[in-house]
Amino acid sequence: MTVTIRDARPDDERRWRKLWSDYLDFYAVGIAPDITEMTWRRIFDPASTIFMRVAEVDGEMMGFALCITHEGTWTRSLDCYLEDLFVDEAARGKGVGRALLDDLMALSKAKGWGRLYWHTDETNATARKLYDSYVKSDGHIRYRLTL
Repeated sequence: MTVTIRDARPDDERRWRKLWSDYLDFYAVGIAPDITEMTWRRIFDPASTIFMRVAEVDGEMMGFALCITHEGTWTRSLDCYLEDLFVDEAARGKGVGRALLDDLMALSKAKGWGRLYWHTDETNATARKLYDSYVKSDGHIRYRLTL
């Protein structure tokens, strides 16, 4: 099995929407259709700091990583926040998630970004096993106010 990582393309929309829907179902969240539409548009908007990398297996998109770059107050360089990472259930445990993370690490280094970081649900044991193979939790707890 060969995993290829690349930038998202406009012709990925149909497959991405299916994976996105599966991702939202996995976390049992509902997002308004206009937000999904806006996210898709932002991926290709040069003024947006959102970008998406996709993982292909044998020519089919089997995963994606949606990221945001931003300035920080503790660094001179940009940070890369991995907001969403999802792998199709049929491809889990086959190195697709690792390939996406390795790609983001290489991309971050190539672009001179100072940090790559992400969050996951504490009950997501499969993802945490992968993430812990890169770095252990730094002990920070996330607080979020929805306004």
